[in-house]
Amino acid sequence: MEIDEKGLRELSCKHKRVQTLMHYVNKKSLIEEHRKQCSRKAVGVDSITKEAYGAHLDANISNLLERMKSFSYQPKPVRRTYIPKGNGKTRPLGIPSYEDKLVQGVMAKVLNDVYEPRFLDLSYGFRPNRSCHDVIKGINDTIYYNPIGWIVEADIKGYFDSIDHDWLMKFLEHDIQDKNFLRYIVRFLKAGILEEGKFIDSERGSPQGGLISPVLANVYLHYVLDVWFEKGVKPHMRGQVHLYRYADDFLVLFQYEDDAKKFYAVLPKRLEKFNLELAPEKTRIIPFGRYSGSRETFDFLGFTHINGKTQKGYYCVMRRTSEKKLKAKRRAVKEWMRVHMHYPIVDTLKKLSTKLVGHYRYYGISGNIKSLSKFYFYCMRTMFATLRRRGHKKRINWQTFNRMLKSIGVATPKIYVNIW
Repeated sequence: MEIDEKGLRELSCKHKRVQTLMHYVNKKSLIEEHRKQCSRKAVGVDSITKEAYGAHLDANISNLLERMKSFSYQPKPVRRTYIPKGNGKTRPLGIPSYEDKLVQGVMAKVLNDVYEPRFLDLSYGFRPNRSCHDVIKGINDTIYYNPIGWIVEADIKGYFDSIDHDWLMKFLEHDIQDKNFLRYIVRFLKAGILEEGKFIDSERGSPQGGLISPVLANVYLHYVLDVWFEKGVKPHMRGQVHLYRYADDFLVLFQYEDDAKKFYAVLPKRLEKFNLELAPEKTRIIPFGRYSGSRETFDFLGFTHINGKTQKGYYCVMRRTSEKKLKAKRRAVKEWMRVHMHYPIVDTLKKLSTKLVGHYRYYGISGNIKSLSKFYFYCMRTMFATLRRRGHKKRINWQTFNRMLKSIGVATPKIYVNIW
């Protein structure tokens, strides 16, 4: 039986607790998940690739299902690796083994279908048909059309590594009545981590990199933050209050300062109850909005948000690529150019163009053309300087470089998303 997305969501709407979910993890759904896997992804501790597993796909899936039915299937530890965050620090990722990716992928799909009707509209991250641009537009419209005067911006310290397993399972048990399905979620959570050949128990957290981690993280904050905000915070506020959450990043918009201060005082206590902690250096109250008269700015999802005015003098919220993100992007592209210095020039420029399009698609929102242009000209200057260091007898000049850009069609700045 394949996963019937519509049917499962209807069941979730009708029943307080959903039953018999484990049968969705079947031969067809696992084979479909195998087809979705990217062959270029990093391998887990088993070193098995998509191609190797697919060579005997039917037999491998049948064997996996037999082990799952007899509960002899045990997820392997995730392989820990680190990726740069852009601020000089690194982010830990947990890479599951190939077979675990398949099971996690199917179970994550089931969980998404169970919880999509239950999640509130205020959450956006890791949800179908919702993007970071949607949450930015929501914030823009709320500030523009409502008497917002104060903002609480907050950051949860090491969120994915801090999720309490016992609390998470209580939340899942509140909505799911399938002991076998929940049993395998516990096994994934407790599978452990392998780092440089050393095994580490995973008593807490859900490793980033696992296919099931995003939806589990959403379930956790759905109960810890979203439901509490709607039922326990909003009714006690004097004025308007709005929460916007994208994964573990969230903003709360207030009409009145005393409401903002009241929320700011109780938020750490609420998170502490569920073993979460705010990052104090990234959590603050600021005046912001049409009537605040404030020059304060805040960063959210890679953008700096600014009280501004249109050319005709009307109020609007302006956005620029945050300096922190811009510096990180510059460092990354400069290093990439250094590595590709001696590659064929045409190939390098084509790949650079692809990178620029990816940058524009994310940061190319209404009013941000200046930041896009700054990044574009930085890339062009750095690319030109890199090519002049290649050691050729006749160095490339700016006119020749410009002709190459035009002939290849290197992408120029473009606004892709209209949030106004």
